[in-house]
Amino acid sequence: MQGTDFVQDSDAVLAARREMEICNACRYCEGFCAVFPAVELRREFVAGDLKYLANLCHGCRGCYYACQYAPPHEWGINVPNTLAVLRNESYEEYAWPPGAGAVFQRNGTVVSLAVALGLALVLILSIGINSADNFWNAHAGFYDVFPLWIMQIVGVGSFGFALFAMAMGARNFWRDAGAKSGVGPVAIALALKDMITLKNLGGGGNGCNDNSEAFSMRRRYLHQTMAGGFMLCFAATCTGFVYHSVFDWAAPYAFFSAPVLLGTVGGVLMLIGTIGLTAMKFVDDPMPSSRALLGGDVAMLVLLAMIAATGLALLAVRHTGAMGFAMAIHLGFILAFFVAMPYSKMVHAVYRGLALLRRAAERNMKIQGGE
Repeated sequence: MQGTDFVQDSDAVLAARREMEICNACRYCEGFCAVFPAVELRREFVAGDLKYLANLCHGCRGCYYACQYAPPHEWGINVPNTLAVLRNESYEEYAWPPGAGAVFQRNGTVVSLAVALGLALVLILSIGINSADNFWNAHAGFYDVFPLWIMQIVGVGSFGFALFAMAMGARNFWRDAGAKSGVGPVAIALALKDMITLKNLGGGGNGCNDNSEAFSMRRRYLHQTMAGGFMLCFAATCTGFVYHSVFDWAAPYAFFSAPVLLGTVGGVLMLIGTIGLTAMKFVDDPMPSSRALLGGDVAMLVLLAMIAATGLALLAVRHTGAMGFAMAIHLGFILAFFVAMPYSKMVHAVYRGLALLRRAAERNMKIQGGE
């Protein structure tokens, strides 16, 4: 059976297996991140284990700069690059519905098309349900421009599909690369802690090696800033839903209300994080990364930045005649984000979280075994 599996393995799996076998013999990088202690638990590397390791890798690059076998050595060991390619392949393989993973081959293009279609759809809907005069007039409430029921149908439908597709992908990933035992409350708590703190973006504790042997926490802090801003914006949306559904308070709300304050702070943090991470894509050392994946990564960061920027712009013009247009643009970017979510870099949060859960389960099993 293993011979058959080996024949069917992709080039990315074969490359990762070769490098992990060399790393397992060397073990110089065992203290750098979660990947290498996980490698040491194995003597053989089947495809599912390699995809787990690829998603466990946070791309801190410490191993690349420390490796004595990295290019220009004839062995050409480049773990961050190799695992990045395999990680992207896992996104494609586990995507739902089957066949939809081909989208990852042209990720940047697809995100751009989703943005264009999302904007067009929202603008057409907004103009179609309003007269030109009504669309460009100042309004007392958002729902004077967009009826709430339309926003709910389009928003819940697209977001619901995205969540379902990502959940199916997570199921497919866990079936091949998930832990077979050891998952419990302790493992879940450890995995959540590692996810929230982004511990592995600290490398061995000193930070990532973004473009040289020098350590930096810059990428970790920018990721946390972006993620924190995203969660604040989500909290603003949930708070606004409670205001409307429970208290019957119609938007837009006062500047010092909870939804507006949460959204404003969240939008600013998202802009800082996305702009900073995008800039890093173009100034960091390209060798430890896969440049073929750059387009999709940048496209998603730009989409998140535009969601934040248009949300802040809507806040600024919400009492003017430009509110309808600003709202249409903002909702268009949000719709595009929902559509692109299951087939973009966003899925890394799901697979990496599951990989961290498996790693936590393995640590527990090792401790319980007295090793």
